Amino acid sequence: MVNAYIKKRKIGEGTYATIYLSEQYTTNNDCTPKIIKDPSGIYKQLVAIKKIKKNSRVCGIDINAVREIKALMLVKSPYIVELVDVFQYNGCINIVLEYIPHTLEDMLKRKDLVIMPADIKAWLIMILKGLHEIHSRFLIHRDIKPNNILFARDGVLKLADFGLCRSVSSERMTTQVITRWYRPPELLLGCRNYAFPADMWSVGCVMAEMFLRVPLFAADSDIKQLDLIFRALGTPDDAYFQNLCGEMPIMFKKHPRSDFESLFSAAGQDALDLMKQLLDLNPNCRPSTLKAVGHRYFHSHPYPTAINSLPASVFEEDKRQAVNVA
Repeated sequence: MVNAYIKKRKIGEGTYATIYLSEQYTTNNDCTPKIIKDPSGIYKQLVAIKKIKKNSRVCGIDINAVREIKALMLVKSPYIVELVDVFQYNGCINIVLEYIPHTLEDMLKRKDLVIMPADIKAWLIMILKGLHEIHSRFLIHRDIKPNNILFARDGVLKLADFGLCRSVSSERMTTQVITRWYRPPELLLGCRNYAFPADMWSVGCVMAEMFLRVPLFAADSDIKQLDLIFRALGTPDDAYFQNLCGEMPIMFKKHPRSDFESLFSAAGQDALDLMKQLLDLNPNCRPSTLKAVGHRYFHSHPYPTAINSLPASVFEEDKRQAVNVA
């Protein structure tokens, strides 16, 4: 198999990588979608190339790139972005991914788009199924948020951005992972021994955001983030802090649990029950991906919208633009 790439334009940039919209030319007829380039049988498709930035302070490959490549090689699922290729050029590692231009965040910001409770149910179960594949490989994603959930044109949601993904470990891990608005209280409090429940809290935040169309907890510091959480869910007792941190890191004002459920007028009792479980302050009480998928919420009326009926038609114009680029 022969692969060649032509960069079209820069479409994103992060701390450790720059992302380019590119064309892949390949002799591999398994590429999807595929277009016959010429009679010689060359296929082409749009891809996203993540060019890893060189770091003068680090010898070798950036650890985030290593983690992303290892995770994507290990985890395969219809609900996880596909790793197409990895290559080195001019001393830089390039990660080639399937090109999906939109995110769940884009969808939630579309005020002209009506999102039905059954649509949310379908999206959430895809997120959980993708995350289950990650957790079943003893990996933690550590950055679940709407911007890292890609929205394919056929309606399928795919988890992306595995730069912070790592294996579960008994070692003390950094707490500076997971975007603050989706970071669980145990990490905000400095707990360095965590595992799958950290991702499940993030899923709970995403679920709430799908109903509200805005982030549930949005503060500009860790202390303010904790205060928002405790105002909504109630301030836990001293034993909670001692179990997580070994000590009381700061004195928090005692808040009773608010009428949290009143925020979600479109959510039924089953949805609220699952959300409360995902957003349990005690990480040991949050459900696993399998338990969450088995929750009665997904097996009650209204049933999850069929994938081919999900609101993907809003991207028809983008589809035409993609064809023009290709």
